[in-house]
Amino acid sequence: MSRELNTLAIHINKCLKAEETLRLKGIREERSFKELISNISHDLRTPLTAIKGYQQLLAISDLTSDQQKKLHIAQKHANELGRLIEHFFEYSYLMNAVPELNIERINLTNLVIECLASSITVLEQNHLPVHFEESPPVYILADKELVTRIVQNLVHNCVQHAHGPIEVRLQTTDKAVLSFKNAVKSASSIDVKQLFDRFYTADKARKSSTGLGLSIVKLLAEQLDGSTSASLEGSFLEIRVELPLSE
Repeated sequence: MSRELNTLAIHINKCLKAEETLRLKGIREERSFKELISNISHDLRTPLTAIKGYQQLLAISDLTSDQQKKLHIAQKHANELGRLIEHFFEYSYLMNAVPELNIERINLTNLVIECLASSITVLEQNHLPVHFEESPPVYILADKELVTRIVQNLVHNCVQHAHGPIEVRLQTTDKAVLSFKNAVKSASSIDVKQLFDRFYTADKARKSSTGLGLSIVKLLAEQLDGSTSASLEGSFLEIRVELPLSE
């Protein structure tokens, strides 16, 4: 019996050692991946920063009206490129990194209002009025940074695709439900079942959209034990995010 116990103990120790080796390997691979993402991101941002710098110098020089118009177009594309780079690396990081969550009780109502207020300028520039339905404060258990990124991505999705006023609503069922509803162009070309798939774009002619914004929303929501869904009624698209309620 003693020999059998010794054999069992040896096998258990081998399994524990193998598990620890795999755990350490995973940590090293995650660290290497983060370093790779950081390095590539820096390599792409550096020339883009230089491009924007030269554009700023040109903007204060003596340009003709036609040259100013062309410069404005170049600046617009440079800014869009910067945004696409950020989306790509955010998605890559979220897909491969193990999140370190700081779960706390959050007033979701206040957080949504703050995010909308900080986006007023870009919403006004795109002629997108926002109607936020008043409701009692909704509290959730979540990571504040991740929830903020969810709301920001939902706002940016509206900036890209909304065609008219945006209706934002907070409701409670067994979870907190945040919804963004707005009219969209070419509603018939939208497949709501694919909206959260990476790189899905309803309008294939839109080269400025990676289709990653809603994929990031889905990833973040799932990391918080939440979920996402979408529905289309006529020309109105509604995106919903459900998050755990706090008592």
